Amino acid sequence: MSRVIAILNQKGGVGKTTTTINLAAYLAKLGRRVLIVDIDPQGNASSGLGLDKQTLEATLYDVLFGRAELSKTIRRATTHSLDLLPSNSQLAAAEVELVGLVGRELKLRQILSSLDHYDYILIDCPPSLGLLSINALTAADEVLIPVQTEYYAMEGLSQLLDTIQQVRQALNPNLNLLGIILTMFDTRTSLSEQVQAEVERHFSGKVFTTVIPRNIRLAEAPSFGRTIHEHDPMSRGAIAYQQLAKELEERLL
Repeated sequence: MSRVIAILNQKGGVGKTTTTINLAAYLAKLGRRVLIVDIDPQGNASSGLGLDKQTLEATLYDVLFGRAELSKTIRRATTHSLDLLPSNSQLAAAEVELVGLVGRELKLRQILSSLDHYDYILIDCPPSLGLLSINALTAADEVLIPVQTEYYAMEGLSQLLDTIQQVRQALNPNLNLLGIILTMFDTRTSLSEQVQAEVERHFSGKVFTTVIPRNIRLAEAPSFGRTIHEHDPMSRGAIAYQQLAKELEERLL
């Protein structure tokens, strides 16, 4: 049975896609079978894993509306055992097209229900709380929230948690908040430590011990279409995501 994890924060620029790609890479390195579902119309997870978004014959958008077969749309993404259900800007139309459909919140769950041969399915969500994100939450077992350790880190978190609770009550009673990951941590400033203390105070027991540092090697890896393990496995960012993968598995035991 696949463990489905939605990686979500409606704020942009918090390291959501970076976390999805690199967490998946290190779970795969542990020998797990991993699928990334790119449900963000920006398609950053797809391009970050080396795919040309504009030349894809089929994407998640086509699968959602029955225009392509799931098995033929999933791509092998990297040299690791990582699979990807890709997306591009066409997916933006799905927010509008889904509105008129019966069971519109359940479309992704129905698609993923046939994928029981993966250990993990990680969903890279868009920076919004629209229908695509609701689909991700309805399909997921767990939610992982990356939070940037900068000013306004807490902004929007209460709205996100309210949305998770609403989905739990109406659509997915088994949805669990797996935890919060602190990203872009800068040890040179006191601000990151202050934000860390504030988040831990508000979400006691839910914050991962592993923090993701601000790291230039992490930032540049997607431009080469690589995970951080492929780009620089000895960098601080790589070591952090390796630790995060192990901590995540410990939490799920």
